[in-house]
Amino acid sequence: MEVIERIETAIAMVEEARGVPLSASCVLHRGEMLELLDSARAAFPSDLAQAQKLLTDQDAVIEEARAAADQIIAHAREEVESMISQTEIVAAAKKEARRILDEVAEEAKSQQDEIDAYVDSRLATLEVILHKTMEVVNRGRDQLAGVDAKSALSELGDKK
Repeated sequence: MEVIERIETAIAMVEEARGVPLSASCVLHRGEMLELLDSARAAFPSDLAQAQKLLTDQDAVIEEARAAADQIIAHAREEVESMISQTEIVAAAKKEARRILDEVAEEAKSQQDEIDAYVDSRLATLEVILHKTMEVVNRGRDQLAGVDAKSALSELGDKK
Protein backbone atom coordinates (compact mmCIF):
# COMPACT_ATOMS: atom_id res chain seq x y z
CA MET A 1 0.00 0.00 0.00
CA GLU A 2 1.56 3.20 -1.19
CA VAL A 3 -0.20 5.49 1.30
CA ILE A 4 1.17 3.64 4.31
CA GLU A 5 4.68 3.61 2.85
CA ARG A 6 4.55 7.38 2.21
CA ILE A 7 3.20 8.10 5.70
CA GLU A 8 5.97 5.97 7.21
CA THR A 9 8.53 7.88 5.10
CA ALA A 10 7.08 11.20 6.37
CA ILE A 11 7.29 9.97 9.96
CA ALA A 12 10.89 8.89 9.40
CA MET A 13 11.71 12.33 7.94
CA VAL A 14 10.24 14.06 11.03
CA GLU A 15 12.11 11.70 13.38
CA GLU A 16 15.41 12.26 11.57
CA ALA A 17 14.94 16.04 11.15
CA ARG A 18 17.21 18.37 12.98
CA GLY A 19 15.53 19.72 16.09
CA VAL A 20 15.20 23.41 16.97
CA PRO A 21 16.95 24.06 20.27
CA LEU A 22 14.71 24.58 23.31
CA SER A 23 11.53 23.57 21.44
CA ALA A 24 9.67 20.52 20.15
CA SER A 25 9.95 21.82 16.60
CA CYS A 26 12.22 20.54 13.88
CA VAL A 27 13.59 21.73 10.57
CA LEU A 28 12.23 19.95 7.52
CA HIS A 29 12.52 20.51 3.83
CA ARG A 30 9.09 21.88 3.06
CA GLY A 31 9.11 20.89 -0.62
CA GLU A 32 10.03 17.24 0.06
CA MET A 33 7.42 16.93 2.81
CA LEU A 34 4.66 18.51 0.71
CA GLU A 35 5.57 16.34 -2.27
CA LEU A 36 5.46 13.24 -0.07
CA LEU A 37 2.09 14.19 1.47
CA ASP A 38 0.63 15.10 -1.96
CA SER A 39 1.69 11.74 -3.40
CA ALA A 40 0.15 10.01 -0.35
CA ARG A 41 -3.10 11.90 -0.91
CA ALA A 42 -3.05 10.98 -4.61
CA ALA A 43 -2.38 7.31 -3.85
CA PHE A 44 -5.08 7.17 -1.18
CA PRO A 45 -8.05 6.54 -3.55
CA SER A 46 -6.08 3.83 -5.36
CA ASP A 47 -5.07 2.14 -2.12
CA LEU A 48 -8.60 2.52 -0.79
CA ALA A 49 -9.96 0.86 -3.93
CA GLN A 50 -7.44 -1.99 -3.51
CA ALA A 51 -8.45 -2.38 0.13
CA GLN A 52 -12.12 -2.37 -0.84
CA LYS A 53 -11.41 -4.99 -3.53
CA LEU A 54 -9.57 -7.12 -0.97
CA LEU A 55 -12.51 -6.85 1.42
CA THR A 56 -14.90 -7.74 -1.37
CA ASP A 57 -12.67 -10.63 -2.42
CA GLN A 58 -12.38 -11.68 1.20
CA ASP A 59 -16.16 -11.68 1.55
CA ALA A 60 -16.46 -13.69 -1.66
CA VAL A 61 -13.83 -16.18 -0.47
CA ILE A 62 -15.57 -16.48 2.90
CA GLU A 63 -18.93 -16.95 1.19
CA GLU A 64 -17.42 -19.54 -1.16
CA ALA A 65 -15.87 -21.34 1.81
CA ARG A 66 -19.20 -21.29 3.65
CA ALA A 67 -20.97 -22.65 0.58
CA ALA A 68 -18.35 -25.40 0.26
CA ALA A 69 -18.66 -26.19 3.97
CA ASP A 70 -22.46 -26.32 3.70
CA GLN A 71 -22.14 -28.63 0.71
CA ILE A 72 -19.71 -30.89 2.59
CA ILE A 73 -22.05 -30.97 5.59
CA ALA A 74 -25.04 -31.76 3.36
CA HIS A 75 -23.08 -34.54 1.65
CA ALA A 76 -21.99 -35.92 5.02
CA ARG A 77 -25.61 -35.91 6.22
CA GLU A 78 -26.68 -37.74 3.07
CA GLU A 79 -23.93 -40.30 3.64
CA VAL A 80 -25.01 -40.77 7.26
CA GLU A 81 -28.64 -41.19 6.19
CA SER A 82 -27.56 -43.66 3.53
CA MET A 83 -25.48 -45.61 6.04
CA ILE A 84 -28.36 -45.62 8.52
CA SER A 85 -30.73 -46.70 5.77
CA GLN A 86 -28.33 -49.44 4.67
CA THR A 87 -27.91 -50.53 8.28
CA GLU A 88 -31.69 -50.69 8.66
CA ILE A 89 -31.97 -52.62 5.38
CA VAL A 90 -29.26 -55.05 6.49
CA ALA A 91 -30.93 -55.48 9.90
CA ALA A 92 -34.30 -56.08 8.24
CA ALA A 93 -32.72 -58.54 5.80
CA LYS A 94 -31.03 -60.42 8.65
CA LYS A 95 -34.29 -60.52 10.59
CA GLU A 96 -36.13 -61.81 7.51
CA ALA A 97 -33.37 -64.39 6.89
CA ARG A 98 -33.66 -65.59 10.50
CA ARG A 99 -37.45 -65.82 10.15
CA ILE A 100 -37.13 -67.81 6.91
CA LEU A 101 -34.53 -70.14 8.44
CA ASP A 102 -36.74 -70.69 11.49
CA GLU A 103 -39.72 -71.36 9.23
CA VAL A 104 -37.70 -73.80 7.10
CA ALA A 105 -36.37 -75.56 10.21
CA GLU A 106 -39.91 -75.86 11.59
CA GLU A 107 -41.17 -77.18 8.25
CA ALA A 108 -38.27 -79.66 8.07
CA LYS A 109 -39.02 -80.87 11.62
CA SER A 110 -42.71 -81.20 10.76
CA GLN A 111 -41.87 -83.19 7.63
CA GLN A 112 -39.39 -85.35 9.57
CA ASP A 113 -42.08 -86.04 12.18
CA GLU A 114 -44.53 -87.00 9.40
CA ILE A 115 -41.91 -89.26 7.79
CA ASP A 116 -41.11 -90.88 11.14
CA ALA A 117 -44.84 -91.47 11.82
CA TYR A 118 -45.33 -92.94 8.32
CA VAL A 119 -42.30 -95.23 8.65
CA ASP A 120 -43.43 -96.29 12.14
CA SER A 121 -46.94 -97.13 10.87
CA ARG A 122 -45.47 -99.09 7.93
CA LEU A 123 -43.12 -100.94 10.29
CA ALA A 124 -46.07 -101.68 12.64
CA THR A 125 -48.04 -103.06 9.67
CA LEU A 126 -45.01 -105.12 8.65
CA GLU A 127 -44.68 -106.35 12.23
CA VAL A 128 -48.32 -107.48 12.23
CA ILE A 129 -47.86 -109.18 8.85
CA LEU A 130 -44.65 -110.86 10.03
CA HIS A 131 -46.31 -111.91 13.28
CA LYS A 132 -49.23 -113.47 11.38
CA THR A 133 -46.77 -115.05 8.98
CA MET A 134 -44.88 -116.52 11.96
CA GLU A 135 -48.14 -117.88 13.34
CA VAL A 136 -48.89 -119.48 9.98
CA VAL A 137 -45.36 -120.87 9.83
CA ASN A 138 -45.61 -122.20 13.38
CA ARG A 139 -48.98 -123.80 12.68
CA GLY A 140 -47.56 -125.29 9.53
CA ARG A 141 -44.62 -126.68 11.45
CA ASP A 142 -46.91 -127.92 14.17
CA GLN A 143 -49.05 -129.61 11.56
CA LEU A 144 -45.99 -131.12 9.98
CA ALA A 145 -44.82 -132.28 13.35
CA GLY A 146 -48.32 -133.57 14.07
CA VAL A 147 -48.43 -135.38 10.75
CA ASP A 148 -45.10 -136.95 11.48
CA ALA A 149 -46.31 -137.93 14.92
CA LYS A 150 -49.51 -139.35 13.43
CA SER A 151 -47.46 -141.10 10.80
CA ALA A 152 -45.25 -142.58 13.45
CA LEU A 153 -48.30 -143.70 15.47
CA SER A 154 -50.02 -145.07 12.46
CA GLU A 155 -46.90 -146.99 11.58
CA LEU A 156 -46.83 -148.40 15.07
CA GLY A 157 -50.48 -149.27 14.78
CA ASP A 158 -49.90 -151.01 11.46
CA LYS A 159 -47.22 -153.22 12.87
CA LYS A 160 -49.46 -154.74 15.44
